[in-house]
Amino acid sequence: MAKKEKKEKLNYNAEIRHLREQGPERLYMLYGPEDYLREAFLTELRSACVPTQDDFSCQRFNGPGLDMGALGEAVDMLPFFSERRYVEVRDYDINACRDADSARLRDILADVPDYCTLCFVFSAAYAPDGRTAAVKALKKCAHCMEFSEQDQAALGRWVQNRFRALGKSVDPRDAEYLIFLSGSRMNALIPEIEKAAAYAAGERVTRADIDATANRLPEADVFELTDCIAGRRFDAAAKLLADLLGDKTNHPIMLNALIGQQLRRMYACKAGQAARRSRADIMELCGVRYDFIYDKLTAAARPFTLRQLAEMVKLSAEYDYRMKSTGQDPKALLLELFARIAAEA
Repeated sequence: MAKKEKKEKLNYNAEIRHLREQGPERLYMLYGPEDYLREAFLTELRSACVPTQDDFSCQRFNGPGLDMGALGEAVDMLPFFSERRYVEVRDYDINACRDADSARLRDILADVPDYCTLCFVFSAAYAPDGRTAAVKALKKCAHCMEFSEQDQAALGRWVQNRFRALGKSVDPRDAEYLIFLSGSRMNALIPEIEKAAAYAAGERVTRADIDATANRLPEADVFELTDCIAGRRFDAAAKLLADLLGDKTNHPIMLNALIGQQLRRMYACKAGQAARRSRADIMELCGVRYDFIYDKLTAAARPFTLRQLAEMVKLSAEYDYRMKSTGQDPKALLLELFARIAAEA
């Protein structure tokens, strides 16, 4: 089997430098889950096209539907009181673009005037499917930018800089801890940083400050739950599970899915290390982006044998089936699953 080719990661700072030095291009496609950076780039792009933010030279189309005739007119219209015209299409359902609309779109993309910048922006809900003809046509003509979550070093520096802007400092390991608890999306991290900075009594934001204020993702609690089971701290694990079930937004089926995912990662990590696979290979296999999460995963898997982890994975799959197909109370089944996993530890 041919080795899967890795996509080149977006260099945001290089893109900003290129925009400022070379000016805007005629056609862009912006997509990906990291909406904070995407919106920051859009602000720069609009300013580069129309520095005065003149409404006559900026036009925006919103929503899944799009009138191709109106888009063609907007692109062809001459700019007023500025050198360029900027047209933005946000969250168009390009995956559903077929037949006549697809043909008209291809005509528009092939003939964007030199004085116009046309930018297609897709949120996660309208992520472009590269297999469709319309998306292929757009990718062929456009400068494509996929805004994915930042790597560990860049995101850690960004968290520290956000704290610094608020007059606070944070240890790099505690910045990583906040990312672990609250996720790696920048827009989600901003309020968590602000809460921790406001709560901290001193200049230094501590881990205790983060624990007191941070919104914890269920994934982080499930990680801690398996840590408690690995350390045979069953009372602490039971309390965590009760807290998770006490949150009405956490359905037992969803929690079991997260538990199953964590157990599969632990098994893959243990098996990969036993096979002497590289750290990078194991991280890719487990779907882990950050070194500090890999280290936590390794520590969580260490007390278990491969046989124990395999049995736990099977149990999670069995209870997933029972929750979805037997009509039994999912909460009761999850508690039963917890007892059986604890018995395996």
